[in-house]
Amino acid sequence: MTTIPEKTIRVTRQHLQTSLLMGVDFLPAPPVSSRRAAPPGTTKDQRSDTSELLAALQRRHDETCPHCTTSTGHACTVFGEGDPDADLMFVGEAPGAEEDRTGRPFVGPAGKLLDRIITAMGMRREQVYIANVLKSRPPGNRTPLEHETEACGAFLAEQIRLVEPRVIVTLGGPASKLLLRTGEGITRLRGCWATWDGGDRSVEVMPTFHPAYVLRRYTEEVRRQVWEDMRKVVDRLAVR
Repeated sequence: MTTIPEKTIRVTRQHLQTSLLMGVDFLPAPPVSSRRAAPPGTTKDQRSDTSELLAALQRRHDETCPHCTTSTGHACTVFGEGDPDADLMFVGEAPGAEEDRTGRPFVGPAGKLLDRIITAMGMRREQVYIANVLKSRPPGNRTPLEHETEACGAFLAEQIRLVEPRVIVTLGGPASKLLLRTGEGITRLRGCWATWDGGDRSVEVMPTFHPAYVLRRYTEEVRRQVWEDMRKVVDRLAVR
C-alpha cells in the first residue's frame, strides 16, 4: 500500500481544522492517495479483474434483484462507480432524479456537494468508489423502506467484498442502519467508528450525514460535524 507523506497529512489536518474554525465551505486540500498500490508483479489483466467482477455483479443484479426487478417508476438502475481498488467507499441510500436519468450515483445537487467534500479530503472522485444501498429510485424520491434495503443490500455486500475498501463512509440513516445492523438514528451514529461485519471479512465504517441533509440544513454546526467525521477518515486512511 502507498504511504501518505506525513507533511501531506499534517497540511490536510491543518486545512480541515482551519475550515472548521472559520465555518467556511468545503475547500480543496493537498492530495491524499486513496488507492492501494498494486503488488509487485501484478499485471494489467489482474488489476482489471475487480472491474470485470463488478460488471458481472451489476448484470446479475439487474436480472435478479428482488426489489429492482419488481419496482416501477425508475428509468434505470444505478449500480455504482469509481476505482474498484479504492481504500475509501461512500455508500448512500438511493438514486435521485438526476441519478435515475444518467445511471450514475451522486451526480445531482447532493452529488456535487459530495464531490466538494471528497476534494476537501485531498482526493478525487475517481479515486474512491461510490454506491447506494438501493440501485433504483424509490417512488416520489421517498426514503427507502426496510424491506427494500434488505432486498438490495445483498448486492451491496457483494460490492463491498469485491472492492475491499479499508473504510466505508455511510451517508445518512438508511445506509448506516443497514450496514451496521442497528436501529439507531444517524444523529447518534455519526462520528463514531463502527464495523461492517461481512462474515468472511469486516470493514471500518464512519457514519455521517447525507449530503442532501447538509444542503437542507446548511448551518455551521452541521458542516462542522461532517468535517469532524471526514477528518477521522483522513487520519484512519493515513495509518497503514
